Amino acid sequence: MNRKDCVERTFTVQGELGLHARPAGRLVAAAGRFQCEIEVGRAGEWVSGRSVLSILSLAAGPGTVLSVRATGVDAEAAVETLGALIENPEEASGPPA
Repeated sequence: MNRKDCVERTFTVQGELGLHARPAGRLVAAAGRFQCEIEVGRAGEWVSGRSVLSILSLAAGPGTVLSVRATGVDAEAAVETLGALIENPEEASGPPA
């Protein structure tokens, strides 16, 4: 991939429970709708955006700053979608889609 196809932004985890299992599952489900490669990072540690356990391993409590990096044709949309879920975990904690 060309570097121009790579998009990276930072987001702050909101909500009093942070990024727990249910919103992490929503994040992974959203990532599955994109063709690009997606990674989520905290303090230099990067994990796959397509693995619930990997995302949970980041231990992202309230106020944690996470980076989302995507490489590929739909990278911009992927980063924006995942960022919205990180910043609004209550919206992601409703009943499964």
